[in-house]
Amino acid sequence: MMAFSEVEKKNIKERLILSCEESWAMYGYKKTNIEDLCLKSGISKGSFYLFYSSKEELFFDVMLLVQKRLVDVVESELGQNPDKNIFTNAVKILYREFAKIPFMRETQSPDFIALMNKLSSEKLKELEGHTSYDIRDLVRSAGLKYKIEEQKGLSALGFVFTPLPEEQRKVLEQLDTIDFIIDALVDKIFY
Repeated sequence: MMAFSEVEKKNIKERLILSCEESWAMYGYKKTNIEDLCLKSGISKGSFYLFYSSKEELFFDVMLLVQKRLVDVVESELGQNPDKNIFTNAVKILYREFAKIPFMRETQSPDFIALMNKLSSEKLKELEGHTSYDIRDLVRSAGLKYKIEEQKGLSALGFVFTPLPEEQRKVLEQLDTIDFIIDALVDKIFY
């Protein structure tokens, strides 16, 4: 096998992750194969195993990267002095980013479940730790005060991001509908 410099390793790993994310979004977990990812990344299939011990390990890294990117988008939008309007806008932007990633919003699909079933308990625990950034963190960052019971408010906001069956998803693809729902929820939940 070929020896790679540290710069080459970094670049190859980035290409593998990017190729995996694109393929996962387009074809799903099951139909994304290592051979195609290696071809797009300019390495042999044997070289793949210098970077990842399995396909699932690569998918795990992609999930962590996507989650970090979503958090970064929201934190950037909230800025230094968030208020209710900035919070509302951040939730709208988060929804738009979230909606672009089919594999993150279709967590009840057989394809996603198949991946989760292949991850080790350690990886699942680590993934759970990375998903701990939730809407509560946004609320705290914006310094918002609840008009209603906190759990009820969080559940209502969380509903916007709940995976829906295909036939119901069409309604939520209308961004003006989502904006209306988010505006109404934030207004009813917070002072």
